[in-house]
Amino acid sequence: MKKIGFLSFGHWTPSPQSQTRSAGDALLQSIDLAVAAEELGVDGAYFRVHHFARQLASPFPLLAAVGAKTSRIEIGTAVIDMRYENPLYMAEDAGAADLIAGGRLQLGISRGSPEQVIDGWRHFGYQPSEGETESDMARRHAEVLLDVLRGEGFAEPNPRPMFPNPPGLLRLEPHSAGLRERIWWGASSNATAVWAAKLGMNLQSSTLKDDETGLPFHVQQADQIRAYREAWKAAGHMREPRVSVSRSIFALVDDRDRMYFGGGNKQEDQIGFIDDKTRAIFGRSYAAAPDVLVEQLAKDEAIAEADTLLLTVPNQLGVEYNAHVIEAILKHVAPALGWR
Repeated sequence: MKKIGFLSFGHWTPSPQSQTRSAGDALLQSIDLAVAAEELGVDGAYFRVHHFARQLASPFPLLAAVGAKTSRIEIGTAVIDMRYENPLYMAEDAGAADLIAGGRLQLGISRGSPEQVIDGWRHFGYQPSEGETESDMARRHAEVLLDVLRGEGFAEPNPRPMFPNPPGLLRLEPHSAGLRERIWWGASSNATAVWAAKLGMNLQSSTLKDDETGLPFHVQQADQIRAYREAWKAAGHMREPRVSVSRSIFALVDDRDRMYFGGGNKQEDQIGFIDDKTRAIFGRSYAAAPDVLVEQLAKDEAIAEADTLLLTVPNQLGVEYNAHVIEAILKHVAPALGWR
């Protein structure tokens, strides 16, 4: 059995070819797609966060709204860029969204990807400390978030407060018990996957990874997952970790599918540089008739290693079509692979 969710970047553009022409469209359609996905039996609704872009940005109002409109589906991010985050304010927002959702939040965080503007996090008021890189800063913010999510008091109370305080040091409120164990780290390298395991975070691995061995993408990703699990076991954590991978997978079952995705583009891994120093490998997309997809996906080692699969969706094609894309995988592909 494998949990299956969708992952939306929430793209929008005023183009007449888009079904999602404004930020409002992107947000409201994200809620509608989560509701539709829950009705289909999907396990998770996940959203990507990018700043300075015509995409989903501040995630917590959206997560809270999805939580209020649904009752069962997991609600998450993949991922929030921690270079931009105040971890204490984030803990309050996350606690509130998780309480609204009844403890269904699965919060993916990471160092983030190259952004639309130069050093965008500086505009948010953050900069690395002396001798620290922006990646170090993101990990430092993550460690602070993990610490305060434990729910332990750390702030000295005012002796003359506006409202009566409980005894002892004060913690951030609202606190949602259990959220600390539902934090995921989006790792692009094996080393950061191991670091996440030591800190007790679940692992998210996307369709982009540092090219560390020259092997096919899915093999490198599977190796990363195994290194993560070994580090988790060595750290002595008491619970089982969760691991997700994301893929673009389209079952070609009608003329619309063949029109949109039947061209055969991106059927192989791609190599590129995400910055001046980092050579990355980008995983292939899958688009084929269901029986062909089953054969192809059975050879994907990383999907086999993961307990959760996130299907990236073309959100600008509208809620109805994206629900169809998800349903086609659930109906025609997942059962044959033993995922359902």
